[in-house]
Amino acid sequence: MASEAGRIRGTLLSAKRTRQAVLVWCFLMPSLVIFFLYRVLPLVWNVWLSFQRWSPMRPAEFAGLYHYEEMFFYDDVFWQALWNTLIFIASGPVGIVLALGIALLVNAEIRGREIYRTIVFLSYPLMTVAVGIIWRWLYDERVGLFNFVLRSTGIIDEPIAFLQTFEWSLPAVILANIWQILGFYMIVLLTGLQNIPHNLYEAAAIDGAPRLAQFWRITLPMLKPAIFLCFIIGMLNSFTAFDLVWVMTGGGPGHATELLVTYIYKQAFAQTAFDYAAALTTVLFVLLVVIAWIANRLSGGDAGAVRTG
Repeated sequence: MASEAGRIRGTLLSAKRTRQAVLVWCFLMPSLVIFFLYRVLPLVWNVWLSFQRWSPMRPAEFAGLYHYEEMFFYDDVFWQALWNTLIFIASGPVGIVLALGIALLVNAEIRGREIYRTIVFLSYPLMTVAVGIIWRWLYDERVGLFNFVLRSTGIIDEPIAFLQTFEWSLPAVILANIWQILGFYMIVLLTGLQNIPHNLYEAAAIDGAPRLAQFWRITLPMLKPAIFLCFIIGMLNSFTAFDLVWVMTGGGPGHATELLVTYIYKQAFAQTAFDYAAALTTVLFVLLVVIAWIANRLSGGDAGAVRTG
């Protein structure tokens, strides 16, 4: 009798688990289908296309590593665009350091800190195209604010063509990019600061630890997840900064601000070299994965998670 009751109980539990599993899959399936159709399938098709000779006017023909050979050994613009993209990514920590300083400032007990938070954050919700237009005006050689201030204070005699010279154009675009994302960094880091238990600082103060030691031993380690998130978002922003660069410089002058994403666009839609653009996109994706993996390893693994216990 007892064994019969146990068998019935086991059957009921199994049926319950099956219903729960079916329910979970019913909720997950639409998202998985959308992810497959709009993420996995285009990526697979893009990789396949990178090994083909193809255009809208002719059928696909297998080309092997032809596009990659051309890219790595004969395409100087690719290396310039790759170098510019890496510089864009390397500028991310600069913005994070600035945002951390601002977050520490507005997290302190200062008068009007809510106003300061709002002012800093206002740059992030702006459309990137609008940001590009604003900064293009700021850099303008004739009526730009920067040249006006520099000439009025006697620092320069002749206006600087920030967006028309090879040496100034990339730093100018990077500065605009940092300004736009600074507000997002600040909010993320400020949230991380406010989630640090205050008793850690009290215990450190009792032990006689100075403020600088508290910052290095408590604040920075506890902010690792927030800093890692900021770096990843900044890296993705650098890989997708097409609209900002396109509005401000179009990749010029002389490919001085050419990024991989703008070069891919030109190859695909200006040169109709969709197969070569697919190879460039594949390289961009691999580069993204590698840099994300390196960043995760440098942060200690687990996406910068703080280990306790």
